[in-house]
Amino acid sequence: MPKKRVLSGMQPSGLLHLGNLMGALDNWKKLQDEYDCYYFIADWHALTTQYADTSKMRAFIREMIIDWLAAGIDPEKSVIFQQSRLPEHAVLHVLLSMITPLPWLERVPTYKEKMEQVQDKDLHTYGFLGYPVLQAADILIYKADFVPVGIDQLPHLELTREIGRRFNSLYGGILAEPQPLLTQYPKLLGTDGRKMSKSYNNTINLSDSPGEITKKLMAMITDPARMRRQDPGNPDVCPLFALDRIFAPKEWCDYVDVECRRAGLGCVDDKKELLKRLLAYLKPIQDKRKELSADPGKIAGIIAEGSRKARALAQKTLAEVNEAMKL
Repeated sequence: MPKKRVLSGMQPSGLLHLGNLMGALDNWKKLQDEYDCYYFIADWHALTTQYADTSKMRAFIREMIIDWLAAGIDPEKSVIFQQSRLPEHAVLHVLLSMITPLPWLERVPTYKEKMEQVQDKDLHTYGFLGYPVLQAADILIYKADFVPVGIDQLPHLELTREIGRRFNSLYGGILAEPQPLLTQYPKLLGTDGRKMSKSYNNTINLSDSPGEITKKLMAMITDPARMRRQDPGNPDVCPLFALDRIFAPKEWCDYVDVECRRAGLGCVDDKKELLKRLLAYLKPIQDKRKELSADPGKIAGIIAEGSRKARALAQKTLAEVNEAMKL
């Protein structure tokens, strides 16, 4: 019996960090043993907000694939490909845009949020508004059975499903209706206490050296109310303790939870313990990164071969779409 197909992608908009590793890559690694996985570099999607400066795009693509492979994404188990190498995505995007009502796009939650929050970029573009249609094309062209998402991403997938249903109602049941594969992403806090994000410049990157990681972690904010070593703290509001819960054993977390509240353990001591665990956790990934970085030809070959495999499937679906639409 053939495996069910999973599809997911990631924008090459900067260096990957711990949040990307724990929130996506660890999950992708597990899925590839159970499903037929297609993972793609969403470089066209990156242009929806990064169109004004593409000078680092190729470097980000290369570094991102190195991070994927170092984290355990296996090109022998998964198809790794680059969106912009498959013109079929763009063609299906155009065809789906013909049938997608404008209000469907204007009601997308992140469209309104980003228009309000992002002040340093002009997002009044057709590409930004039409982002969900391109996303729908990415998914529907592979007839994906599942798309791994968190609960907050369900509205995006539901729009893809709506677009697919509208196409099928007009032209016949060609496109599969993808189902959500709900995953619980741990929320990693960055060095400033906010969600770890490239846009906040608060990340610990997978490509950071041990020295850089040490510098960032030792400067990380803790409980803002704990000004001195002798002040009792509250682990529940401490970004450092949030990382402890992910990377440290339960026994240590229980110990910190008690000792921090009575000022029996200092923040610096906790940082040193976390640092040892974090560096040990990342060492295999960083060793693999060094090996892969020394062989750029291998990275290019993996992307080329994965794109070839993906395109064969995309061409088949697009041919069915063209036939259904009498094109």
